Amino acid sequence: MNFSSREWMLRDQVIAALNSELSLPKALESARAPLLELLPADYMGLCLITLGPLVEFNWLVPGPRLPLLDESSRWVDSDFVRAPIFAQPGVAVRDSEMRSREELERSPLYQRSRELGLGLEHVMAALLPVPPGMCGAFTLYRDRRIPFSEQHAALLTSLTPHLVNAVRNCRDMQTVTSGVRLLEELYRRDDAAYLVVTPPSHEELRSPRAAELLRKWFAPSDLHASGIPRVLQERLEALTGMEDTDARLEASLWISLQGDAYRVVRFVELPEAEGPRQWALVLNEIPLSIPLPEAMRRALTPRQVDIARGLLRNWSNETIASELGLSEDTVKTHVRDIFRRLQVDSRADFLYQAAHLNKPI
Repeated sequence: MNFSSREWMLRDQVIAALNSELSLPKALESARAPLLELLPADYMGLCLITLGPLVEFNWLVPGPRLPLLDESSRWVDSDFVRAPIFAQPGVAVRDSEMRSREELERSPLYQRSRELGLGLEHVMAALLPVPPGMCGAFTLYRDRRIPFSEQHAALLTSLTPHLVNAVRNCRDMQTVTSGVRLLEELYRRDDAAYLVVTPPSHEELRSPRAAELLRKWFAPSDLHASGIPRVLQERLEALTGMEDTDARLEASLWISLQGDAYRVVRFVELPEAEGPRQWALVLNEIPLSIPLPEAMRRALTPRQVDIARGLLRNWSNETIASELGLSEDTVKTHVRDIFRRLQVDSRADFLYQAAHLNKPI
């Protein structure tokens, strides 16, 4: 990513703001100022789309109200943004890539914006896949005749994993309104395996299910002096020291294959009004052969479904090629396309997302 030092600084400020709250409206409001400095625009909005028999749209618009979005249900069929961004999940798309200028000015959305005195001249948007059963459309609008550049699109694309993470974390925690209530709620659930730690190694809470899994997974010799498994304590210490936000996001998931199951730990930073930021370590044990979730199956071709099921059995590319009668290079190409379609970064991330869809963590 060829960004200037100022762009990197503002990008880091946006990411920090997105991680500062477990309330999505508050997180967006915190991110608004640095984001609009990084990507100059007059309006920004996030549309949360709940998928199912009845598709629901919920717009979150920090800053100035955008009256056109109050009427969004009227414009579903004539929305020229939706198809291009659904075709390229996680990639920022500019209006010049959606339709010609003449077509844009003839569109009902543009005409209505003029009637409302908005004059939305340019738009840039990206689809945020947030499994299971939800996605988001993050959109920036300009009411001036200054198009978004390729650099702006690259910057927004680089932010989409962090926007997805913010939506996912806020959605996971939306049933509670504070860190204390979160911990109480998690502790009451029989199947909740959470460890809450104040870095570098002060343990605040260990749920009964987490205690059970940790006893099963680790021997006494594997433990740090604090009682936390050394490998998890070292990962947490590394995470808190990481300045590279992209590397930090990738490192927030720890997966180990042992016997006939994967051991999975997700590291979630909890916002605190005062004092050091605590972390929740979410533990889960996943059987070696994970069923392919229906939501993933629908996004793939029949051949990609076959290969995805091989990945969920922990087969190598060579084994998948042998079983399906394909060349190894063909399998590699399919795996790359599967990851792109499902917006996952690696095999580990694919396993985690599949497990999450089968049984949300």
